[in-house]
Amino acid sequence: MKAIQFTKFGGPEVLQKVEVEKPVPKGREVLIEIHAAAVNYADTARREGQYVVKTTLPFIPGAEVAGIVVEVGEYVTSVKPGTRVVTLIESGGYAEYAIADERSLIPIPEQLDFNQAAALPLQGLSAYHILKTMGRLQEGESVLVHAAAGGVGTLAVQLAKLFGAGKVIATASTEEKLQLAHEMGADVLINYTNENWEEQVLEATGGKGVDVALEMAGGDVFIKTLKCLATFGRLVIYGVASGEQSRFYPSSLMARNQSVIGFFLPQIMRKPELLKTSLQELFQYLAEGKLKLTIGDVFPLEEAAHVHALLQSRKTVGKLILEPKS
Repeated sequence: MKAIQFTKFGGPEVLQKVEVEKPVPKGREVLIEIHAAAVNYADTARREGQYVVKTTLPFIPGAEVAGIVVEVGEYVTSVKPGTRVVTLIESGGYAEYAIADERSLIPIPEQLDFNQAAALPLQGLSAYHILKTMGRLQEGESVLVHAAAGGVGTLAVQLAKLFGAGKVIATASTEEKLQLAHEMGADVLINYTNENWEEQVLEATGGKGVDVALEMAGGDVFIKTLKCLATFGRLVIYGVASGEQSRFYPSSLMARNQSVIGFFLPQIMRKPELLKTSLQELFQYLAEGKLKLTIGDVFPLEEAAHVHALLQSRKTVGKLILEPKS
């Protein structure tokens, strides 16, 4: 089968089209014919050797796929060949076929196509669990969403509102991106390329600070976000896009009972019931029109290197999709 693989770490150019053996499902595994594979920053971190956990070479990236079940293992009971499904996998999504555990599969609602289905799980689940599971968002609380025009950001803004947030403050780097955040439901828009943006956050909350903050940049953004946190506030870290680690004194959290919390989606993926319940809720929001997806563009699988370069240019808006069957 056709796949995109890298055998060394580096820039987008290390992604190479290869022919590999089609995997065979065993036990409770199924084989999925992939129709859409979403591209994420986790894929670029894998490619660069900067992922949270070790990446063993050679490696086929791609964790978020939608397609059709074509074969099942001998112990599979919950799904049959021909079923349209979406799932998250550890690796192997940039290919024509991939293996998944039957317990991780979610049937795709009739009203959604493969691209829409693939665009939701990773970033939708991240936004959902950052806000609800880790951030413990309560009705009426305020939320700060950085990179609010990105994949996680656009969904986090919407979900914060659906979960009852009182005020959602969105930051982004351009007026176009801020407008998109506004369309998603953000109440306050702040351009984080301006100096002292953290003072604007404090001003928007009457000096109190935000109850929940989503942070994925690291470096100076992390330090400034801490300054925006309210008493009993929770700052959830889900990435280090800048590549810059931050130094801070944990004891500084004590005076105002603040929390800094880490989030790593694969830990949620290891709890199938938690994963399926939240993903089903997200698809329900989508089917009811309460949640909007922003799909930036769709590319053939062979253009994976180009798509990685586009994503890392930070000039894209919305989800980027690869189609192995194009």
